[in-house]
Amino acid sequence: MIQGALLIALAALLWATTGIVAKFLFTGTELQPITLGFLRLVVALPFFWVLMHQERRRIAASSGSTYRLNLKALLPLAALGLFQAFYQSSYLLAVDLTGAGIATLIALCLPPVLVAILAAPLLGEKPGLLTILSLIAAIAGTAMLVLSDMETTGSLRLAGILMALLAAAVYTGFTLTSRYSAAGTPAFTTAFFCFATAVLILLPVVAVTGGFDGLDTLGVHHWLMVVYIGIVPTCIGYVSFFSGMRTTPATLSSIIVTLEPLFVALMAWVILGEVLGPTGLAGALILTVAVIVASRYGNSPGTRSNADAGNKAREA
Repeated sequence: MIQGALLIALAALLWATTGIVAKFLFTGTELQPITLGFLRLVVALPFFWVLMHQERRRIAASSGSTYRLNLKALLPLAALGLFQAFYQSSYLLAVDLTGAGIATLIALCLPPVLVAILAAPLLGEKPGLLTILSLIAAIAGTAMLVLSDMETTGSLRLAGILMALLAAAVYTGFTLTSRYSAAGTPAFTTAFFCFATAVLILLPVVAVTGGFDGLDTLGVHHWLMVVYIGIVPTCIGYVSFFSGMRTTPATLSSIIVTLEPLFVALMAWVILGEVLGPTGLAGALILTVAVIVASRYGNSPGTRSNADAGNKAREA
C-alpha cells in the first residue's frame, strides 16, 4: 500500500507542474490558454490510444470477450468530453489571468465539496453534517484566497477568479457525470474518448478565435514545454495514479490527491514568486481540510471508488 500511495503522490506532483509550466508559456509567448489546452490533448491522444488497446486486450484475455462501446456508453463519454473542453479552457485561462497557485486551489479544492453536496439531490447520496460544514469552510477558504490575492496584487483580478470558479463548476459537473456513468466503461477507454471529444470541440473554437496565430511566437524550448504538459503530467501522471489505485484504498487516494493544489501553491511561490500572504495561507489550509473531510465523509462507500477513477480523466 505504501508503494501505491507514493505513486498517487507522484501523480499529484506531476499534475501540479501543469499550471507552473503553463504560466511560463503564457508570459513568454502569445500562446492562448485555449490553444494550450487543445495542444495538450492532441499530444496525449496517441498515448491513450495505445493504453486503450492494451486495456482491451487485457479484458479480452481475462474475460474471453472483447469490450465494445454502445450508444448508451458513448453519450456520457461525449458529455465528459464537453466538460473536459470547458475545463481545459477555463482553468488555463484562470492561470493566465491570476496565478497558478490561486487558480489551482480554487479550481480543484471546491469541486469535491460541491460534489458531496450536489450528490444528494442528483444521485440520492445524503450529505452528513460534516459535509455541510465542509462546504461552509470551503466557501470561507475561497473567500480568504480572493482577499489574499487582492492584498498581494493590490487589485481584484475578478476575471481570473471567475474563470477559476467556472473551472470548479465544470469539474463538479464532470465528476457527477463520471460517477453516474463510470460503471462498466474501462478507465483508459473513458480517457481516450473523453479527450478525443474534447479535441473535436476545441479545434473549431481555436480556429475561429485565432488561437493558432500565436504558434509562431513559440521557440523550440516552448514547444518542449507543450510536449512536457501533454506527456508528463497528462500521460505519466494518469498512469501513476491508476497504478497506485490498484493497491491504495479509494478514500486514502482521494486525500492524497489533495496534495496537488498544495504542490502548485508551493511551486508557484518558489518558482514564480507568487505569494499568498497570511490570509491566503489560512484560506488554503481551511480549503484543504474541507476537501479532506468531504472526501472522507461526503460519498457513500459504493460510489466513491468509481468517482475517484472517473475524476482523473480531468486531471490528465
